[in-house]
Amino acid sequence: MNKTYDNQHTNAFEATIDLGMRAVRGFRGGLTDDTGSREENLAKLRRALDEADAVVIGAGAGLSTSAGFVYGGERFQRYFFDFAARFGIRDMYSGGFYPFPDAETRWAWWARDIYFNRYVPAPKPVYDELLRLLEGKNLFTITTNVDHQFQRAGFDKSRLFYTQGDYGLFQPVSGTPRETYDNETWVMRAMEAQWFIRDENGVFRVPPDRQLAMRLPHDLIPVSPSDGGPVTMNLWSDDTFVEDAGWQRAAARYGAFLRENAGKRVLFLELGVGANTPVIIKYPFWAMTAENPDATYACLNFGEAFCPEAIRERSLLLDGDIGEILSAL
Repeated sequence: MNKTYDNQHTNAFEATIDLGMRAVRGFRGGLTDDTGSREENLAKLRRALDEADAVVIGAGAGLSTSAGFVYGGERFQRYFFDFAARFGIRDMYSGGFYPFPDAETRWAWWARDIYFNRYVPAPKPVYDELLRLLEGKNLFTITTNVDHQFQRAGFDKSRLFYTQGDYGLFQPVSGTPRETYDNETWVMRAMEAQWFIRDENGVFRVPPDRQLAMRLPHDLIPVSPSDGGPVTMNLWSDDTFVEDAGWQRAAARYGAFLRENAGKRVLFLELGVGANTPVIIKYPFWAMTAENPDATYACLNFGEAFCPEAIRERSLLLDGDIGEILSAL
């Protein structure tokens, strides 16, 4: 593990991805979803938390889903009923790709999407419970989530690496200059322009008459403060994604944390990581567990808890709702 992270800068993150890809190709014995009973795995996790010199959290969409950030169903209908009726959109995720007729409508959609998935507290206290569980631990978090919920819950920002962007940031459409722009002030103005009203806690709600505007005034279409050019969300999709200075520093800190704790009793705690981006978290966690005989791999996931047979003896798998598992701990 020391050799893997000998570079102190951002390509240490890329090295973990390379390590994971190599390890996956080399694992023998296939995958397993059996590391014991639920009670045995809960006991293993308690022991691993107690004994760990360091904990590396790897969080995916399943963690935010457990916290109530559901992109479809009643939550979608509550805030996007008018977009659903007019355009036939079924959920917040697919709506992000919809070919809206004009920029004013597209940015009205995005203002709501950003607000309700970035600037409001999670419906369920899963992130808060996770923080309480890990209080006092030597901890670092890497996540593909873009909803800012670790910061909202109080996790140390200097120990966080948001690999795929942040709903709270805009960037140039072209990816240059390599800058990002905070969007909170714009989002609040755009929500007011759609006739949302604030409740007693300052949270925007649908008005009682359910009358909402679906287009923004043209002068509210966001532009780059640098050159007035068009902007987009700072969300990873292709090589125009801006890895700004903050992203670079976080990547470097992640690499440094792995180096500092190489060979120690490390718990790689994977929470809700699915099959869309396994190369960022899942495969590197498997590889780093295999490489360090004192490491433990824990996977908490609803319907997707598994690991390579090669690290089965130092793994624990808990299949179920993450919030319920944390409560059981």
